Amino acid sequence: MSTLPIKSLLRFLENGHLKLCQQFVWFNPAKLPGPAQWVTINRTRVKDSYTNIWWMSKTENPKANNRNVLQEYSKSMKKLIKSGKFNAGKRPSEHNVSEEFFTKDNNGSIPNNVLISSNTASNSRYQKYCKSNSMTPHPARMPEDIPMFFIKLLTDPDDLVMDPFGGSNTTGAISQQLERRWVTVEADE
Repeated sequence: MSTLPIKSLLRFLENGHLKLCQQFVWFNPAKLPGPAQWVTINRTRVKDSYTNIWWMSKTENPKANNRNVLQEYSKSMKKLIKSGKFNAGKRPSEHNVSEEFFTKDNNGSIPNNVLISSNTASNSRYQKYCKSNSMTPHPARMPEDIPMFFIKLLTDPDDLVMDPFGGSNTTGAISQQLERRWVTVEADE
């Protein structure tokens, strides 16, 4: 297994004088088996199905608001909020959960740092555009909900979003949709 991603992260942090705010995992349940040599040929490993996403910042307290990415409550949580009854008290983890802790409606639950999204779109706006203009699509595309999550979490309307690895410009398209300004960089025009 290559340690290049870990080494790269450390170099970004050190050379860019950056802070690591949080690590996310993008779990792609439809990811093709790989690395092929080890998974489908030698058959000595299972397939990699996630990509690390590292949120870095110049400051220790960057602008972010998890209220912008709340997820719909589960049926059981909705029922708990409605009933107002919860098994309060001290937990084995030593957390002390108050009687009203899980009974307040906060308009959704705070998401975890595992983002689940299949990258299987075969008929996206981007692909239709490429086809109608006789262009070869960029080979490394990501689903729209990945940049959408981070743009909502970390920016407000009219903020500037910069994508240094533009590819198919999914980040730019979502930024524009969410009323953010955007800049992208891509080696291949």
